[in-house]
Amino acid sequence: MTSEARAMLPAQRTLPAMLQRQAELFGGRPLLRIAGRQWAHRDAVHAAAVRAGALAKAGVVRGDRVAVMCGNRIEFLEAFLGAGWMGASVVPINTASMGPQVEYFLANSEAKLLVIEAGFLERLATADLGRTALREIWVVGEMATVAWQAPAGVRVVPYPESAQAIPAAPVQPGDPLAILYTSGTTGPAKGVICPHAQYFWWGLNSAEVLGVGQDDVLCTTLPLFHINALNTFAQAALTGAEVVFESRFSASGFWPSMRANGATVVYLLGAMVPILLAQPEGDGERDHRVRIGLGPGVPSAAGQAFRARTGVSLLEGYGSTETNFAIATAPDSPRGGVMGWLRQGFEARVADQDDAALPPGEAGELLLRADEPYAFASGYFNMPDKTVEAWRNLWFHTGDRVVRDADGAFRFIDRIKDAIRRRGENISSFEVEQVLLSHPGVASCAVYPVRSELAEDEVMAALVAREGIRIDPAELARFCESRLPYFAVPRYIDLLPDLPRTENGKVQKFRLRERGVGEQTWDGRPARS
Repeated sequence: MTSEARAMLPAQRTLPAMLQRQAELFGGRPLLRIAGRQWAHRDAVHAAAVRAGALAKAGVVRGDRVAVMCGNRIEFLEAFLGAGWMGASVVPINTASMGPQVEYFLANSEAKLLVIEAGFLERLATADLGRTALREIWVVGEMATVAWQAPAGVRVVPYPESAQAIPAAPVQPGDPLAILYTSGTTGPAKGVICPHAQYFWWGLNSAEVLGVGQDDVLCTTLPLFHINALNTFAQAALTGAEVVFESRFSASGFWPSMRANGATVVYLLGAMVPILLAQPEGDGERDHRVRIGLGPGVPSAAGQAFRARTGVSLLEGYGSTETNFAIATAPDSPRGGVMGWLRQGFEARVADQDDAALPPGEAGELLLRADEPYAFASGYFNMPDKTVEAWRNLWFHTGDRVVRDADGAFRFIDRIKDAIRRRGENISSFEVEQVLLSHPGVASCAVYPVRSELAEDEVMAALVAREGIRIDPAELARFCESRLPYFAVPRYIDLLPDLPRTENGKVQKFRLRERGVGEQTWDGRPARS
């Protein structure tokens, strides 16, 4: 079935065309289970057309942006499909975002409408919605207990349950389907403009890597505001498979959930596997139908232990919100411990600081580009300078340092960009630093990653206190908790007399990373994991 999808003409690589194709080919076959709701493949077309009708009635037109701050539930998918059906773009917002981040996403994307769960409404109390283009808010769930008042000019209504279906807009493969925010490295988060064709290729490439077919049940606990879970829906739509979205990841409940759902394909991030392996061994780890999993960033030893205990092989790979599933392993790959080999339809280069290609065995920045039109993102929304910088010389610059071995396999070394990745989330050190600097006791600071016991990053901050002020690290962490997503709150805090700097005053973060966690470091081991 993926070979037939690969043969689709470029003009058919849009969300409306995908939905219409799946309705014709797969009809009444099961497509979706999420939060107690179910769809057949043909239902997706109707859901998209009806939700598009509701958006149009609210004044949304082709080219507008619709923001969504919602957990894994049917309303998220309805808004996503409806926006794509009518030629608008969806702007998913991380549900851990607090008021300042929500305000930034809304203002930068110029979203006219926000779909938000009632439980997140109070986050808007610390957001200045007057600085945004927002005109209407649809509230999913019960509003009565929420103590929040919308500003003048913003209409707040319950999520519309029904509307008149409208025909699909004549969208093109290069039209924006979504704006997905990925954390900046030296500035605010960037909105990645994801065209319709990129979404098509995400689904097709992932389905090919995993060998997804009509009889598969795809099950993910990852959130729909990330490309990983949105991509899982595309895999099912293109192949006739069924997809199940769970509300959250639970180490103790993972295998019971996979067994109850009849899952055959699962999706895990690097840190999830050590967490699962830390659970007591049990028969449930083998009593399931799972045949394969996707596990980017899983340490090689953990992947081997996972297979020995569960019988499930986890495939590695490389892709980012800006690119696609360009590099991957396979069940019959000759060796592990690598990101994988370059896939059909992509080019890769390991380059030096001048973008010149390096020979095998030498580490450099991974540069990528695609053969097919619009298979990658088309830039950063309202950030033309960042777009030119990232796509210079006709290559996308990933900011990741890798090595290509003699057999063509790519190995990840480290990040060139000053970004932090924790619990599957990209964290902007700049944004964390801005919150720390807003504390009255902090004179200067630097935020950077250190490695954790889960083979991922932990957030560490080095601070210099204002003269005459004593900083309590625990109090500072509490200060951050109300201003940052939980995963971005520093776990480690070092109090220093000064920060290492260059001659022109730039903080030398590499020296702080080399210094790492010491005996004097405050450790606020996170309550959540």
